[in-house]
Amino acid sequence: MTFDTFFRTAFGPDSTAHAFAYQRRLATEPWPDLLEVPTGMGKTAAVTLAWLWKRGWRKGSRAIAPDGDTPRRLVWCLPMRVLGEQTHRNVEAWLRNLDILGQPGQSKVSVHLLMGGSEDVAQATWAEYPEEDMILIGTQDMLLSRALMRGYGMSRYQWPVHFGLLHNDAFWVFDEVQLMGPGLPTSAQLEAFRKSLSLIKPSRSLWLSATLNRQWLATVDHPADTLTALALAEEEWRQPAVSTRRQAVKRLHRAQVCLSGATKSEQETFLDQLAEIVRSAHHPGTTTLVILNTVERAQALHECLGPPTAKGRKKPGMQAEVAAGPERLLIHSRFRGPDRRAIEERLRQPPPESGRIIVATQAIEAGVDLSSRILFTELAPWSSLVQRFGRCNRYGEYNAGGADIYWIDLADDADVAQPYAVASLQASRKKLEGLRSASPADLPSTDENTPLHPVLRKKDLLDLFNTDPDLSGFDVDIAPYVRDADDADVLLFWRNFGENPNDPMQPTPSRDELCRASLGKAGAPALLGRLKDGQVFRWDPLARRWIAHRKNDRLRPGLILMIAAEAGGYRADCGFSAEIKDAVTPLTNALVETEPEAFESDPRSLLTRAVPLPLHLADAQRAAECLCDALQIQGQEREAIVTADRWHDVGKTHEAFDSMLREAHRKGTDQELGEGYWAKAGRLADRKPSRAKYLAADGHERKHFRHELASMLAWLHVQDYATDERTNLIAYLIAAHHGKVRLGLRALPEETEPNDGRLFARGVWEGDRLPAFTFADGTNVPAIELKLDLMQLGEGVQGPSWTTRTRRLLERLGPFRLAYLEALVRIADWRASREEQA
Repeated sequence: MTFDTFFRTAFGPDSTAHAFAYQRRLATEPWPDLLEVPTGMGKTAAVTLAWLWKRGWRKGSRAIAPDGDTPRRLVWCLPMRVLGEQTHRNVEAWLRNLDILGQPGQSKVSVHLLMGGSEDVAQATWAEYPEEDMILIGTQDMLLSRALMRGYGMSRYQWPVHFGLLHNDAFWVFDEVQLMGPGLPTSAQLEAFRKSLSLIKPSRSLWLSATLNRQWLATVDHPADTLTALALAEEEWRQPAVSTRRQAVKRLHRAQVCLSGATKSEQETFLDQLAEIVRSAHHPGTTTLVILNTVERAQALHECLGPPTAKGRKKPGMQAEVAAGPERLLIHSRFRGPDRRAIEERLRQPPPESGRIIVATQAIEAGVDLSSRILFTELAPWSSLVQRFGRCNRYGEYNAGGADIYWIDLADDADVAQPYAVASLQASRKKLEGLRSASPADLPSTDENTPLHPVLRKKDLLDLFNTDPDLSGFDVDIAPYVRDADDADVLLFWRNFGENPNDPMQPTPSRDELCRASLGKAGAPALLGRLKDGQVFRWDPLARRWIAHRKNDRLRPGLILMIAAEAGGYRADCGFSAEIKDAVTPLTNALVETEPEAFESDPRSLLTRAVPLPLHLADAQRAAECLCDALQIQGQEREAIVTADRWHDVGKTHEAFDSMLREAHRKGTDQELGEGYWAKAGRLADRKPSRAKYLAADGHERKHFRHELASMLAWLHVQDYATDERTNLIAYLIAAHHGKVRLGLRALPEETEPNDGRLFARGVWEGDRLPAFTFADGTNVPAIELKLDLMQLGEGVQGPSWTTRTRRLLERLGPFRLAYLEALVRIADWRASREEQA
C-alpha cells in the first residue's frame, strides 16, 4: 500500500481526497520540528496519517515495524479547542475507515479527548495501556497542566501517572502556536528538558502554524536556529488545488463601525450598530461569520441579532424567541459538553435557505473547519488575523462572486484592547490600512516580536515533582506557564444538592457537566460576588467532603467548583454568563456515581470480589513482568518495577487496614472475611463501597492511614535500611503507588496523635508491628516493627531521611524517568485488580 492509497482510504470509499505533496513528504521523510502550511491545507490529517504510517499501520492492522523516531502516543495540544470533538470525530473516522480504530486493550489505535472530569482518570482508559498506540487530544490547559504535574480537572493523585506518560514515548503536536501565549515557551522548555534530562522512552515535539515565526520558540534552554522546518515547495504553490486556495478572492474593507470605549453605553452603541451592519451584509443561503475578542461581546451581539424584547434591549442570557431570518449560532469556549456538541452538529449541516450568522470568539481560529462568504473581525494581533481570514472563502468556493472581509477598529485603550496589548493591535492596523485583499498570496508575513512570558526553568520543574500541598494547603501555581492570566479558567458544574452536598455525598463531576469560566468572571464580584453562602462548594480531599467556597476565597486555574443550580450562571444557548440568574438545569444523566478521591480513600481495595493478599501480590508481580516485556524494559528498571509490585501492598497486614477491610466487607456482603490477610474486600452488586474506619487494636482511629507507607517501611527494614539507589528506588515506587506518599513524609492535619510522644505520619505510629507474612511462592517475611526516624531530617537509625533518599533519586534519574517508573508500577497494580474482579 502506498501512502497515497493509505491517505485516500482514511477518508472513505466515496471521498475524492488526495494527499498533497507536503503530506506525502511528512509521512516518508524524517520528522521536522516545525510545520508551516497555509490554513485549510489539512495539517491535522497530514500529521495524524503520517504518524500512523510511520508507526507501521496500514489498512486493517500494523504491517511493518514502527519507526524508531515516532513515539507511540500522539498528543494533539490545541490552544483553545472550542469544538474539540471535531478533531476527535475526524480522527476516529479516519481510523474507522482504515479498520484500525479500537478501545484500550484491543491492540489497535484508540482516541481520547482529555477534558477533565471523572472519565479522564477512570480505570481502563488511555493511561492504563502505555504499550499501545493511541491519540490524545486536549487543550493546552488540560495537557500542559498535566505535563507540569498539576493536571487541571482531575484527581491530584493521578498527576504522576499522566506526567510520566506524557513525557515518555509521546509525540507532542502543538497546533496554531500563535494562540498559545505562555504555553508556547513552556512547550519549548519542556522539549529542551526532555532532551537534557533522562527519558526511558524517547519523545519529540512538532509545532504547527500558518503564521509561524521560529524565533517565538527561542528560549533560554531551547535554541530556535537548529530547528528543522517543512513548508510547501515552490512547485507545490503552483498546483491548482493549492493556488486556488492561496489566491482565493477575499476583498478587504474597513467596517463602518468602531468600538470607541469600554463603558457600558459605548459597548451597547457599538453592538447595536454592528448588528445592523451584519444583517445588511449577510447573503441568504451562505454563512456570515463575526469574530469578537471577548466572550461577553460575542454573547451580547448574538442577542442583538435576535428579535427585540418588549422592554427594549436584551442582556446576555435573556431568553429570546427564534426570529425569522438567518439561523444564529454562538461559538465560544464557555459551554458544557452536550451544548457544545449540539452547536457542532448544527455547524455540520448546510446553512438553511435564509443562511446562517455565526458569532464567535477567537476560539474559532484553531481547528474549526469553517468557511464563510462574509467575515467581520475585530482588530487582533496579525498572526490571529491571518487565521481569522482563513475562515472566509477557505477553499476558494466563492471565487466566482468573491467574498468580503470587514475589519473592525478598536480604540487605543487598554480596556478595549483586552485580551490583547494595544501595541499589537496598532501594528496590525498599520498592516491593514494599506491592504485591499486578504487573499493568502497578498498577506504580509508575520514579523511580530517574541511576546514576553514567564519561562519555566529546570528548578521550577523539579519543584513541581512534589505533589504535596504546602503547609497552607495550596499548590504551586503553574498558571503563568500555561495561559495568560486574563484567559485562565476554573471549571464549574451545577447540581441540586439541598442544604448539604455531603448528605447524600455528591459524586465527582463528569466531563459533560464541566464548564470553563474565566477567573475574573467566575469570581467576585461577577458570579461569586452575587451568590449566597452555601451555594458554591469545592472538594477537600483531606477532609473527604465538599466544603463551602466563600466569596473571598482564592481562585486558582483548574479549580473545580460545584454551584447550586438555583444560583444561575449558565444557559444552553448562551453558555456561561455571570449575568444569568435563572436556575440552571443540571445534567443528571451525566452523573458518575463515584465519590471524588480523598487522601485516605482506597477505592481499588473496595471492589466486588474479595481477594487474598498473597494472590494479589503475585498477580501484580506477573502483570508488571508482562508490562515490562511489552515495553522492552530490562535491567535494573525492570527489577525495580517488578519488585515494587511484589511488595506494594504488604502494609495491608497492618491491623488498622485489616480492620477497615473486614468492616467494609461485612457491610458490603453481610459476611465475614476468612482467615489470613486480604488485599480487596467484596460487596454485593447492588451495594456501594462502604466507608469504614481504620481502627488499631487499642481502639484508636488511625485517620489518613496509608498502607503503602507501611509497605515501604517493611521493605527498607528487610533491606537493613540500605542507602543504595536500587533500595531507595524500590522503596519510592512502593510508597508512591497511590500517588499519596511520594517525596515528603509528614503528619497531616486531623491525624490521631499518640499520647506518648511517638513519631507518627499518615496513620502509622512508631512501634506499630506488621505480622509475619508469606508470599504466594512460599517466601517468608518475619514480623516487623515499623520505625519512623526517616521522617526526620538528617541521619538516624534508619540512615538518611526519606527526603534525602527521594531527592537523590530525583536528581539521579530525573523527573521524567522516575515518574514513568512510578506510573508503570501503578498500572500493573490496576491491571491485576481488574483481572481479579473479571
